[in-house]
Amino acid sequence: MIKNSTTDIEDLIALMAKLPGLGPRSARRAVLHLIRKRALLLTPLAETMSEVAATAQECLNCGNVGTSDLCTICEDMTRANGELCVVEDVSDLWAMERAGVFKGRYHVLGGTLSALDAVGPEDLRIPRLVDRVQAEQVTEVILALNATIDGQTTAHYIADQLSGRVRLTSLAQGVPIGGELDYLDEGTITAALRARKEI
Repeated sequence: MIKNSTTDIEDLIALMAKLPGLGPRSARRAVLHLIRKRALLLTPLAETMSEVAATAQECLNCGNVGTSDLCTICEDMTRANGELCVVEDVSDLWAMERAGVFKGRYHVLGGTLSALDAVGPEDLRIPRLVDRVQAEQVTEVILALNATIDGQTTAHYIADQLSGRVRLTSLAQGVPIGGELDYLDEGTITAALRARKEI
């Protein structure tokens, strides 16, 4: 039986359509563009994706993404300055790094508390955060969580867990209610970090 010549292409479109921000039409346009630019884009992309699939992993310490047990930020001893910035997701960590103003270390929670989605503290890296505060001589925890209801609920829970153990601050001006860090520009993140306030 002869295989349909477009089956693999349709499978690729279906997979691309599952990516955030891409629907079926956008995925189809992207795949057609990749095919047209096979040597320039498609082949190198396929090789790089294969390599990333084989080597990418979460940092055992903070939850960032890298290719070894510890990410470059956790390995950088100059960043062991006592400041620990808690973020919801790796994309938020990368947004903070793009701003270039924070010189401490990070802790990625892997989400937020959500009664609606049945996400409790044990489903996030909150216990690991408490351990890190004690083990790494952390002097300040900056809660850089998204300004959503779930983000604020998570921030209050963490503040309760760490109360009296460490200085707790949160991002201030510049982060709108309902805003997400990954969508903010570097200037807004910089202003919010510099104007952080005690919790």
